[in-house]
Amino acid sequence: MKSVQDTTIFILLSVSIKSSLKDDDSGDHDQDQGSPKDSEKEKAEDEDKEQNTSKKKVEQFWRFYSHMIRPGDLTGHSDFHLFKEGIKPMWEDDANKMGGKWIIRLRKGLASRCWENLILAMLGEQFMVGEEICGAVVSVRFQEDIISIWNKTASDQATTARIRDTLRRVLNLPPNTIMEYKTHTDSIKYVSKISFLSVKICGF
Repeated sequence: MKSVQDTTIFILLSVSIKSSLKDDDSGDHDQDQGSPKDSEKEKAEDEDKEQNTSKKKVEQFWRFYSHMIRPGDLTGHSDFHLFKEGIKPMWEDDANKMGGKWIIRLRKGLASRCWENLILAMLGEQFMVGEEICGAVVSVRFQEDIISIWNKTASDQATTARIRDTLRRVLNLPPNTIMEYKTHTDSIKYVSKISFLSVKICGF
């Protein structure tokens, strides 16, 4: 029987950071749109509606999060996954397969603060990279803790650089903090190589 320290805790929080409001898709788009003032009013109302819906989603998420144990209070080998609705925390997922992740290794005692700051930055859309952010992971280990943030397009250097710089700011990282970017393709190749070597060793 495994001890608590040997158990991996997996938590997936599916949240919709941006809601797509399509409540009015009633097929009336071909009708007279009215005066410009009416159009501006409708646009303002739609924006208010979107903001209110997003605010409610954030509040709902935070009520749930407030009851969760913090990463720093966990022992052993544990992982928290926070991904947008519809995206699985898997390299092979359609939203992730062409992307990668920034990896930050933290000394023990910093995970809870950094994880909460990262969640707030994601919900507040502080990264300013459109729909590029897929999710984030905090991994609690014996000697250190690791935070990573996943994005869709590994080849977009401008976007990955913006994500890196925003991470440094929202996590208040020291200038000498080592940050590594790894594509999911490289991760898959590495795991495949390790698996092949393991099979080869076992089978002589």
